[in-house]
Amino acid sequence: MTLPLTGPPPALPAPVRSPASARALRLTLSLLPLLLIVAWAAVDLRTVREGTARLAAADPGWLLAASLFTCLGWVAAACVRQGAVPERLPPGLLLASQFAAGAANHVLPASLGAHAVTLRFLQKRGVPLARATASLALYSLVRPVAKTVVLVVFVLVAPDLLRFGDLVPDNWALLLTAGGALAGLAVAGVIVAVVRPLRRPVLGFLRTALSDARLLHTMPGRYLPLWGGAAATPLLQGSVIACVGFALGLPLSWAQVVLALLVASTAVGAVPAPGGIGPVDAALVFTMAAFGAPVGLATATVIGYRVLTVWVPLLPGALVLSALVQRKVL
Repeated sequence: MTLPLTGPPPALPAPVRSPASARALRLTLSLLPLLLIVAWAAVDLRTVREGTARLAAADPGWLLAASLFTCLGWVAAACVRQGAVPERLPPGLLLASQFAAGAANHVLPASLGAHAVTLRFLQKRGVPLARATASLALYSLVRPVAKTVVLVVFVLVAPDLLRFGDLVPDNWALLLTAGGALAGLAVAGVIVAVVRPLRRPVLGFLRTALSDARLLHTMPGRYLPLWGGAAATPLLQGSVIACVGFALGLPLSWAQVVLALLVASTAVGAVPAPGGIGPVDAALVFTMAAFGAPVGLATATVIGYRVLTVWVPLLPGALVLSALVQRKVL
């Protein structure tokens, strides 16, 4: 007579991925950015055509300066990423990953594409998942704080430079914005407190993030590029817009254009559009028009800026992204 078996059933063997399937997956991931770009180009072809035509008739000297500031923007992003992790990252590969992240960032909303590329890059460099995720949170926190500091400095240094009457929202709009932010934080706190499975990972993430933030701010080689790169980013973006505007004959100064970008991105920067395209563009045109620029010229400047910073580097960025995936850097 056969006795019934007791104890847990034998564990099933883990599935083994064959080299052929791994190569097919890598090939699919390397081709995916190119396919997304083709689809996006088909949707936004009119903007690319109009912006390219305007840039072709612009002053090439100012466009060259705008291209230089665009490249410096990737350097600033790499500095912020390095400053957000204690481990030393290879500078060349870090810069290449941020160039590739720029292509991914313009496909997915709310910087999800850039964060996904950076998270994968950090994990491939041996950074633990908890620390890599904490670095993304620190990066996302430092950038708006640094931008706000730059905006306050602009206002304090030149309080009479511009008129803010048409740009400052009324009291009801401010109250609704503050109430929405507080309600979001309260809902998040209640969810973490009520849902027990979320409590431990969230608390662990917070402990790691706070511990890493304290550690990084004891290392000058980390907090200087972290905050310096974050403060330089809006200045470099504003310089690109100003140079494109000067190439087209925009009647605003560099300080006015940079302040217009700071105000516009602060007002609608939280809207989850891919790369900030859409809401930030509309707010930027409105802000420059409020500062005295013709609406048509302000629109042409923003379109030219997007073509120069999004569409021109998009295909090279996607090719770099595909190469990094194929070489297992990502």
